[in-house]
Amino acid sequence: MQVSAQADAGQSVMDWIKWVIVTAIVAGGIFGNWYFQDQSLLNRVLVLIALAVGAGAIALTTARGQAFWVLLKEARVEIRRVVWPTRQETTQTTFIVVLLVLAFSLILWGLDSLLSLLVSSVIG
Repeated sequence: MQVSAQADAGQSVMDWIKWVIVTAIVAGGIFGNWYFQDQSLLNRVLVLIALAVGAGAIALTTARGQAFWVLLKEARVEIRRVVWPTRQETTQTTFIVVLLVLAFSLILWGLDSLLSLLVSSVIG
């Protein structure tokens, strides 16, 4: 039992070190992009992409990173289970929404006109 607790503590310390490295990479990328702003945009973007991939790879080796990866895989499975509406259903729903927006905007316009007429008659 004590060996497991020590292994968890060691894993936790390693995770913290990895997160500090990820933070340093991100901060270095931001600073480098600012510092080398006179360089070619393409070069800076390529370096930032490489740094992002490296930081992401390091982050995925942590416990939270692995949990995030599992979450992404499960989300992908759930998205495949979704029954997406057909084109006809989407068109009909959009048409209904547009009609309701127009109806409510006319109602609000009428109320606004009525209230401004009442206020202007009271004020004089």
